[in-house]
Amino acid sequence: MKKFPLTLLLLTIIFSSIAQNYKPADEGSKVHFVIKNFGINTGGDIKGLNGSIQFDPANLKTANFNVSVDVKTIDTDNGTRDEHLRSDSYFDAEKYPVITIKSTKINKTNKSTAGWYYFTGTLTMHGVTKTILFPFSATVKGDSYLFEGKFELDRLAYGVGQNSSVMGKVVKVSLSVLAKKS
Repeated sequence: MKKFPLTLLLLTIIFSSIAQNYKPADEGSKVHFVIKNFGINTGGDIKGLNGSIQFDPANLKTANFNVSVDVKTIDTDNGTRDEHLRSDSYFDAEKYPVITIKSTKINKTNKSTAGWYYFTGTLTMHGVTKTILFPFSATVKGDSYLFEGKFELDRLAYGVGQNSSVMGKVVKVSLSVLAKKS
C-alpha cells in the first residue's frame, strides 16, 4: 500500500512535465514578410503551415517548435513576381519546397508582462540553416495558442537572390501562428 502513493506521485510529476501538443493551422495564422524593392516596402504572405509545437508555460524545458511553411504558396499580390520568387533565381521552390524553423531553447523574457518568451533555434531556407533569436508572445485562445513574434534576416546569408541595388537584403518577418491542441 505504501508504494501506491509514491507511484501516483511519480506519475503526476511525469505527466505534468509533458508539454501540451499543438498543430499550427493556416486558418487564423499569418506568416508575413516585408522587403524594400525599388525603395518601397513590398510585402507578402506564405502559407502551408505544418509541423508540431509542444508548449507548456509552466515547464519551458519541454517546449519544442518544429514548424514549416510551403514556399510554393508565396503570395505578394503579383502573380508574375510570385513565380519569379519561386524560381531558382530566388527560393528555388522545386529544390527547396519548405522553410523550417526549429527551437533549441525557449525562455521567459525579462518583460514584466506575462506571456512573453524568447525563441532560440534555427531557420532553414534555401538549403541553408542559421541560428535565429527573437521574442514572442503566447496567448491562450480556448484550447489553442496564438504565438506572435517578429524578426529580421539577411536573405543573402541564405542564398536567396543576389546582391541588388534595387532590392534590399534585410527581410522583416512577422509571425502570427494559431496552434490548435492535437
